[in-house]
Amino acid sequence: MVDLGILLVRVLAGVAMAAHGAQKVFGWFGGYGLKGTGGFFETLGFRPGVMFAAAAGLSELVGGLLLALGLFTPLGATAVLAAMLVAIVSVHLKQGFFAMNNGYELPFLYALVAVALALTGGGAFSLDALFGLRFFAQANIVVTLLALGVVGAFVTLVIRRQPQAAKPAAVESRDNKQAA
Repeated sequence: MVDLGILLVRVLAGVAMAAHGAQKVFGWFGGYGLKGTGGFFETLGFRPGVMFAAAAGLSELVGGLLLALGLFTPLGATAVLAAMLVAIVSVHLKQGFFAMNNGYELPFLYALVAVALALTGGGAFSLDALFGLRFFAQANIVVTLLALGVVGAFVTLVIRRQPQAAKPAAVESRDNKQAA
């Protein structure tokens, strides 16, 4: 029953995360695609926005697919964890915990599921088990990958530029006249 539970969580959470990434990368499922998401990322201080949107979207898309398939499960989990940590800090943390207020509840749960799946592995009903892929299941490798995901998220947040404060209309008008 444990392996069935892992399969259920892995597939449903992985597919949901992959769809979330596809919104960013391809604009599918009502998403904004790279250009629209990149514009939003720019407002958060991630410049160039399209590059950061691609990195986040691919982390979610590929990480989610790897989790759903149970293929290189700790790698997929690490990609999801890193993306969710950045989302929590840059978008949701200041809104509190609950999703109804755009809080960090949902990305926290995705991150938690990712860490749990990295620690448990893909289970008996996974491509990792089918192909005998045990290298990434070693405890020291799993912990190292998760640590790298946290470090990667931290680096991404550190290199983020603070959004520029909007200039008062009079100052912007003066600057535009001087530039002309």
